[in-house]
Amino acid sequence: MQLRRLLVIADLRVVSMDVEFLKTIDLFSNLDALHLAHLSSIAGRSEHKAGTVLFEDGDSGSEIYVVGEGKVRISKMVPGIGEEALAVLSSGAYFGEMEYIDRDLNRAARATIHERAVLYTFGYQELDDLMGSDRDLALAITSSMLRTFSRRLRSTNDKLTAMFAMAQFG
Repeated sequence: MQLRRLLVIADLRVVSMDVEFLKTIDLFSNLDALHLAHLSSIAGRSEHKAGTVLFEDGDSGSEIYVVGEGKVRISKMVPGIGEEALAVLSSGAYFGEMEYIDRDLNRAARATIHERAVLYTFGYQELDDLMGSDRDLALAITSSMLRTFSRRLRSTNDKLTAMFAMAQFG
């Protein structure tokens, strides 16, 4: 019965999200086939043209995004300077997880389509429901999110260190 359910779920979502693609995303790379099929079943898909703003700094969050194709720019507006790109994300990258973890906070930056993109989305409520029914899935995804936070924090630390070093000589 379980295998039949896996096949049915996978069949229903082949058009919107390929399970093989899910395996390539760092957030989901340590999940088994059943978990990937369940995730695929809740994924949304959308296409966007360059210049489309997905959300602004300060907006409330409701979904995690995965870049399927194209590029998304994550940026902050710096007073007196303008837009400062924090990252340009390409296929396999994900964003929106910070607000998923801490629902009391709004979006920390602006997300803009940098070049035509296909995005997959995972609504916070659907992800909560899925993770609430499967402890192993919840632990695996939470562990992956923590690894991402750690890498991003390390990168920010490196950038700040470089900035302070340059300020010493400027």
